[in-house]
Amino acid sequence: MTTHDAPAPESPAVLRYTAFSTDPLGGNPAGVVLDARGLDDAGMLAVAAELGYSETAFLTGLPEEGAAGGVGRVFTIRYFSPKAEVPFCGHATVATAVALAERTGPGDLVFETRAGTVPVTVTEENGTLRATLTSVEPDVTGVAEDDVREALGALGWPAADLDPALPPRIAFAGARHLVLAAASRARLADLAYDFDRLEALMRRLDLTTVQLVWRESADVFHVRDPFPVGGVVEDPATGAAALAFGAYLRALGAVAGSAVLTLHQGEDMGRPGVLTVELREGDPRVRVSGAGARIPDGS
Repeated sequence: MTTHDAPAPESPAVLRYTAFSTDPLGGNPAGVVLDARGLDDAGMLAVAAELGYSETAFLTGLPEEGAAGGVGRVFTIRYFSPKAEVPFCGHATVATAVALAERTGPGDLVFETRAGTVPVTVTEENGTLRATLTSVEPDVTGVAEDDVREALGALGWPAADLDPALPPRIAFAGARHLVLAAASRARLADLAYDFDRLEALMRRLDLTTVQLVWRESADVFHVRDPFPVGGVVEDPATGAAALAFGAYLRALGAVAGSAVLTLHQGEDMGRPGVLTVELREGDPRVRVSGAGARIPDGS
């Protein structure tokens, strides 16, 4: 009797998009798998690790399986860094929304994430697709002085280099981020940190990134996000952290009840991107929007 091995399953198509930029060389690149139903956790982690981007998004539940209404526009989504699953990722959500809009047109989408339900609206203007994410309800809490000292020690930042007007906090809008504000642009630009030391602190505090910020004006900020827990030195454009930062500013009373903020990220890495954060009076949620673009094969 002759036996034959079963054919190996086909590898899923992994698309590459950048988020928060129209330039494939700018913003934050993400992997996108539009049908990941055949992948288990180990398979998704392997894809993310091989691609090497800070996150890859996997649609594990297609429209007919969505947990909320809106037939055909609801998706279950998961996110993996090269090292681990993360509950929510803003830039990979933008990338996925743009990829879907290229195939089915602009409009409203719903993503069921491990952090909660995230509505997304994709619009098109002059051929550019732009996605706006609405966060889950955010939360902002204090952080122990010893933990701030440890973070500063890992970063090599003297305490005097912090902006006293924007004190350290842990902010959440789908993922937890420690917000530290630099007193100068030069301080923000000089990033050379102890990877293992910062990773250990972040794991203990259950942080996704450390959101480093410098305030240029009332509504313009420059930001950087070390991401050692994801196996990445720095994230080029971080939508989840931008959402959390909007909640942070509102909790401090540092912005008006309704505000539109511009965050510049990735400039110091040579991958400039722009994130727009919107706060609305009477709505505790935060919105972040940005453009997206396909990264050509071979780039």
